[in-house]
Amino acid sequence: MAWIRTIPRSEATGTLKEAYDWQAKRLGEPTEFTQLGSLYPDMVMTRLQLYKTVEGCPSGLSPIERQMAALVTSVLNETPYCSSGLCLKLESLGADRRFLDKVCSDPRAARSGDPRLDAIMDHAVKLTLSPGQVDEADIDVLRAQGLADLDILDLNNMVAYYCYTNRVTNGLGLKTSIGSAREATLAVPV
Repeated sequence: MAWIRTIPRSEATGTLKEAYDWQAKRLGEPTEFTQLGSLYPDMVMTRLQLYKTVEGCPSGLSPIERQMAALVTSVLNETPYCSSGLCLKLESLGADRRFLDKVCSDPRAARSGDPRLDAIMDHAVKLTLSPGQVDEADIDVLRAQGLADLDILDLNNMVAYYCYTNRVTNGLGLKTSIGSAREATLAVPV
């Protein structure tokens, strides 16, 4: 339950109704996160467009690499709503639940055994916790693991986007967990 008033789908009109309907085409309803912005319909639409754009980057990162960066970010930002959804999404992609539990326990210490994924996770930790400390040497570490510039841009945007959504979620009281893989995997509008 959010700490501010939200407009339910049944009362949405104009741009808000368009935004809700856009997400509902795939999911059946707007998410709780989407409804958090309902007092400012243009922001709801823009956030959904940004979500679709960030999630649709045509980089060489695998879906697991992309979502793992988002999970690391959301765990570090103590955001159960996003973390729970990302775990469900990662499980649907084939990620091992025991490893996800380690990431959720301490993303700074969790190791996958894959040097590329570990470098991606380490970068997500640093960009989330110490963004002012990121320097060109950090980018070189990613390049050494085979990431091209578009991959690095994608990684950066995933972490930055989830830092934003984590702060919206935490700041407005959305402290619930996502309970279904359906919501976790179908929230991006098509």
